[in-house]
Amino acid sequence: MIVQIYTAQSAAEAVALAEHGVDHIGLTPTTVGLPGQISEEVAAEAVAALRGRARSVALSVETELDEIARMAAAVHPDILHLCGEIGAVSPDQVRTLRGMLPEGMEIMQAIAVGAEGDLAMAIEYAAVADYLILDSYTTDVQGVGAAGVTHDWSRSAEIVASVGIPVILAGGLSSENVADSIVAVRPWGVDSLTRTNRPLGEGKFEKDLDAVAAFVRGAAEVPAI
Repeated sequence: MIVQIYTAQSAAEAVALAEHGVDHIGLTPTTVGLPGQISEEVAAEAVAALRGRARSVALSVETELDEIARMAAAVHPDILHLCGEIGAVSPDQVRTLRGMLPEGMEIMQAIAVGAEGDLAMAIEYAAVADYLILDSYTTDVQGVGAAGVTHDWSRSAEIVASVGIPVILAGGLSSENVADSIVAVRPWGVDSLTRTNRPLGEGKFEKDLDAVAAFVRGAAEVPAI
């Protein structure tokens, strides 16, 4: 079971996550006010530090393909995570974007579970992306994700069963519920942001490495199928 953790805010924190057994480490290189956002320069340092340790993932909530591709080239993550507003970058645009990215960079598309047409969207995006990430949605944060709440796992299970690419389950997952979520959905991987944070006040946080370790252990408890 792949474990993905958002969001590292320095190269040192990214390496610490890798040392705690995290497979995919998420970075938020933007200036639009997302939780844990960092500069592209810091994100690129984290990507370099993770080489040979874990895979790096950098998200974008942008809608302009040129801007998305520019950030991807500057940060150069292993995986580009597209999580803008629902439908803001269409499947056809994702196909176009692939040709604008550095060679070998993969694409992860966020799907807002519970949104109208979520299954149909998942099937369409599965034809042009390398991974899907099934996440909860809130208007409090730009884009899909970072909601800190769970969604209908039966809906996620239906999506997993309907697409032929790896799917990561996200949305309010913690060490307490990750094993149950895996049993219910049978995803390829699981993701945590809010439930593995240590609040620092004023909306800031750092990763709680004890919570991360517990999350990794919880994900590993479920036998593979």
